Amino acid sequence: MALFKGCGAAMVTPFGRDGQIDYAVLERYIEHLISNGVSALLPFGTTGEPATITHDEYKKATEFIIKKVAHRVPVIVGAGSNCTATAAEKAAAVKSFGADGALVVTPYYNKCTQNGIVEHYKAVAKAAKLPIIIYNVPTRTCVNIRPETIARLAKIDGLVGIKEASGDIDQFQDAAKVCHDVGFDLYCGDDSLTTIAIAMGALGVISVAANPAPAYMSELTSLCEKGDFKSARELQFKLNEFIHTLFCEVNPIPAKKAMQLLGYDVGSPRLPLTELEPEHVKLLESTMRGVGLIK
Repeated sequence: MALFKGCGAAMVTPFGRDGQIDYAVLERYIEHLISNGVSALLPFGTTGEPATITHDEYKKATEFIIKKVAHRVPVIVGAGSNCTATAAEKAAAVKSFGADGALVVTPYYNKCTQNGIVEHYKAVAKAAKLPIIIYNVPTRTCVNIRPETIARLAKIDGLVGIKEASGDIDQFQDAAKVCHDVGFDLYCGDDSLTTIAIAMGALGVISVAANPAPAYMSELTSLCEKGDFKSARELQFKLNEFIHTLFCEVNPIPAKKAMQLLGYDVGSPRLPLTELEPEHVKLLESTMRGVGLIK
């Protein structure tokens, strides 16, 4: 059984003026996502700034999210590292915190081979003992999971699917065919490709746009699930300029600014990420107005 179908929100991590995680904002933000129809919450993926989160913050915030969600939707927690032992330890910890699953990014920086990828995930899955979605995002990691490697990974107990975020439509199609052939769950990792991805067999999207626009992204995946691709295509076209603006600077810089514009004081990203440049703030405001998110 799939961990989720539809729209999963790749959560930002709200920071207060003191630079610490703001739990009051986090609680309100969780309700914003769930009340607007998202199917799963995914904290501490790329959008959640895990590289600058301490172990204590990671544990406390994950347990807080799981408690507040209270089983209304699955909570799938980012648990990646470029150190296999650390990734295995994090994935095992996520299970002990009560998460429904883990999202485990490829080991970045080391630039391992395809065999290294397979061995990495074998070790993590063995330690974790909970469902794992693999996360392929080569533009961030410098490591790309080839479609033929997906077939090998699908044979490993505990690995249940893959978030394919290469942004390459040809690669996505190849991954979709492999996932279909071997019975492996596929999730889109690029908001602008959501309709195409679900048409090719993806179960849904793990979405950055779902932070400021959860109702829109939930509606988009729902239309696709119903087979109403005409309406889905029209909504995708409506949203794409806004979606592209969410990546005018590196994620999650624009996403956090979008949440601020909606009245959620999620704070600034932690260094070395910085505030959205003024010209991009104007662009973001314009595209948010264009889809009716702000006046």
